[in-house]
Amino acid sequence: MIKGKESSSKRIDIGGQAVMEGVMMKAPDAIAVAVRKPDQTIVVKHSPYHSPAKKRPWMGWPFVRGVVNMVSMLALGFRTLQQSTEMLGILDEEPSKFELWLSKKLGKGIDKIIMGLAMVLAIALAIGLFFVLPALFEQLLKGIWTESSIGTNMLINLLGGVLRILILIGYILFCSKVPDVRRTFQYHGAEHQTVYCHENNLPLTPENANGFSPLHPRCGTSFLLLVFAISIILFTLLGNQGSNYAWRLLSRLALMPIVAGLSYEALRALAHSNTGLARVLRWPGLQMQRLTTKTPSHDMLEVAIVAMNVALHGMPKMELDPAGYAVLKDYQQSDPLQPRKAAAASDATADPVDVSGEPAADMSSPSESAEGDAEAGSVP
Repeated sequence: MIKGKESSSKRIDIGGQAVMEGVMMKAPDAIAVAVRKPDQTIVVKHSPYHSPAKKRPWMGWPFVRGVVNMVSMLALGFRTLQQSTEMLGILDEEPSKFELWLSKKLGKGIDKIIMGLAMVLAIALAIGLFFVLPALFEQLLKGIWTESSIGTNMLINLLGGVLRILILIGYILFCSKVPDVRRTFQYHGAEHQTVYCHENNLPLTPENANGFSPLHPRCGTSFLLLVFAISIILFTLLGNQGSNYAWRLLSRLALMPIVAGLSYEALRALAHSNTGLARVLRWPGLQMQRLTTKTPSHDMLEVAIVAMNVALHGMPKMELDPAGYAVLKDYQQSDPLQPRKAAAASDATADPVDVSGEPAADMSSPSESAEGDAEAGSVP
């Protein structure tokens, strides 16, 4: 398991996402999902993660890895959302007769059927909103501006790209009116602040994490904006510009793997560069994140810290429930150094003794002894 306190010379990128009342964190070799239950306990689950590039090295090639990452993260996102609802007990009610019949006919659990249908509907909605509607709009403009030139095609594709961005902004604003979605946006902010805290090699505490911005350059929101921007250029250069709507739509769908690959590499390059140009190019994506991230509460940061600790260091040393979950009453229980800290604190409060093993007569030295013991057990 890769530890969180690595040398800054080779920083490990930790990814994640907000889930129902919690956060998922993905380390190179593990995934952790942590949620806050109504009784205020934190439930956390640890799962191993095997990168597709380890089995098939070509999946880790530049540009190819962007497409692989987009598909795998989409599937992972749905799985972790389902897992978070299970951890919260949302799906504990008895299934209806129809659900039992459907499960029997398809040979799968009803929860997997529901999540599968949700994934299909989400993909269909995305294609409809961000491809079908903009392509119809572009087709309408094509009928108005009949001149076929690079300038005209660029303008039509630019306006189509602007429409995609406006649809995305409208969709996010509409969803943010739902209280549960707004809380998810707060957990999104908690995820970013905790990642920042880890990247700066600070102890993972809500106080430290709260000092960072909820806007992060590697966020999926920034990735979406890059996708829309790059698609304008590629759709103009390589897409079908004819009057046939079907060919126009299909050409844009066919170009999406190339767009995703280029956008992923651009996101990585911008996130790991601190030049003036990189900061300028990052700025629009960071501003877009103001729609999908909100300032988290102290207890939300605790949940994100638990997910980070478990993703990096594994499950805390405690008894797990039958489902393999750990139930924590305090976020510090996920800290692998907590036993050492507790032992150091215990030693610091104990009576000082002399070499003979008897209590020391002079009580003026405990503060010095406490400082030495605490330093010995501190985080490196």
